[in-house]
Amino acid sequence: MINDPFHQEEAIAREKETSRRMLLGIVCAVALSAVLLVGYAYIRNRHARQVIQNSTVPVVDNGLPKGPAVAHVSMDEPLLERGTTTFGGTIKNISDRQLTGLSVSLDLIRRKDGQVEQRSVPVEPSDLQPNAEATYSLKLSATEYGTIRFVGVKADPQSTLIAYSSSPGKKRPPEKIEPRTIIVKKGGKPGEFINGPDNPVKVP
Repeated sequence: MINDPFHQEEAIAREKETSRRMLLGIVCAVALSAVLLVGYAYIRNRHARQVIQNSTVPVVDNGLPKGPAVAHVSMDEPLLERGTTTFGGTIKNISDRQLTGLSVSLDLIRRKDGQVEQRSVPVEPSDLQPNAEATYSLKLSATEYGTIRFVGVKADPQSTLIAYSSSPGKKRPPEKIEPRTIIVKKGGKPGEFINGPDNPVKVP
C-alpha cells in the first residue's frame, strides 16, 4: 500500500489543529478559573470593607473645650468576630497635670430603628499621670448596633468633656479562613454514609 503524501500532510495539519484547539481550551479554562478567583476575592474584600464602613467611628463635634489638647486618643479599627464588634484603643495624658476619672463617651446607633444610645466606657486605669497611658474597650452585638460615634473624653470634676487629639490605632488583623472537616460514617448498606463521630474521615 502506497502512502499518499497529500493525505499524510492533511493528517498532520489536522493533528496540529487539534493540538492548537486543545491548547486554546486549556488556556481559556485557566483564564476563566483565574477570573473566578479574582472575582471571589474582590467580592469578599468588598464585603469586608462594607462591614468595616458600617462600624466606622466618626468623631462628633459637640462643642469640645477650646485650647490645647490634654489627652491623645487612638482608635483601633473595629474587630468583627463571631457576631461581636469590639471597639477600643488607648488614651495618653499629654498634659503636665494628672487626669482623673477618665471615661470615653460614645453614641451607638441601632440597626433596627436608627435610634442613638449613649454609652460611657470606663478607662483602665481611670487616673493618669503625665505621659501615662490607659486603654478602653467595648464589645457590642454586630446585629444590634450598626455604627459607633466617638463623642469625646470625660474627666473629673463632674465628668466634663476635655480637649483631646486623635489618631488611628491598631489595624484589624487579616481574616483567617479555617479549613472545614467533614466527618462521615459508613452505614450498613453498600454506598450508604451517615454523619457520625465513629470512623471519622477527613475530606479535603
